[in-house]
Amino acid sequence: MGKTMKAAHLTDRGVVRVGGPEARGFLQGLVTGNVVTLEPGEARWAALLSPQGKILFDFLMSVQRNADTGDAILLDVSRGMIPDLVKRLTIYRLRAKVEISDQSAALGVVALYGGAPGEGVRDSRHPDIGARLILPLAKIEPQMLTFGGDAGLADYAAHRIALGVPEGGVDFAYGDAFPHEADMDQLNGVDFKKGCFVGQEVVARMQHRGTTRNRVLKVVLEGAAPPPGAIVMAGDTRIGVMGSSAGAQGLALLRIDRAEEAAQAGQALVSGETRLRLI
Repeated sequence: MGKTMKAAHLTDRGVVRVGGPEARGFLQGLVTGNVVTLEPGEARWAALLSPQGKILFDFLMSVQRNADTGDAILLDVSRGMIPDLVKRLTIYRLRAKVEISDQSAALGVVALYGGAPGEGVRDSRHPDIGARLILPLAKIEPQMLTFGGDAGLADYAAHRIALGVPEGGVDFAYGDAFPHEADMDQLNGVDFKKGCFVGQEVVARMQHRGTTRNRVLKVVLEGAAPPPGAIVMAGDTRIGVMGSSAGAQGLALLRIDRAEEAAQAGQALVSGETRLRLI
């Protein structure tokens, strides 16, 4: 028998809808992921960057089909970032025939994971991360009962951390991290062949020159979990900061070369009183 599918209502996520006849083309010129090739059944990771190539917002994009008005793109995004995201997209809109709206008062996000998903749209960040459902809020509780109840945010976070999938605002700082540092190049968050998007030149240069110095990496914790943002040291050298953790597993944004040097020298990585071991 396969594993039983779990469901978690991600109450920290909301939904922004980008509709109208030019929705795909509008987003295609802005974000790191390919919107033109996005098909129903997939939730594709993407980010809106600053012109300097730093992540301002990240989200999972999915298609909302409508035969009458044309496809809309739904952005599954951190709830606290939504007002600023709507404002930023509206600035870029100019004369494009698109409507941008916060749908979070009506729609919620559910993660399905831990088994073979039969419902929802496949989350393309990792083969084992599962699927997403965007549902009217009133339908979420009855839907949860079909999965044996709500597994909760902490259980889903543990699943995500075990797979090494970072979360914005905890594993990398908005406005401060490049897509490569958030592993977006490895987790299908950047399409390097799609053409121009905001910040594209910087991201392409990092890809071609291999100049990424920092990355979110998986660590095993030997001791109490340090809080997100706690400094990670190798001897007397600061090499990064902690991100999210669950049990003995965690994620940390580390300077890759220094972490590898410490591992080769048999030097422990430490955050506070806790030793970290790279996976």
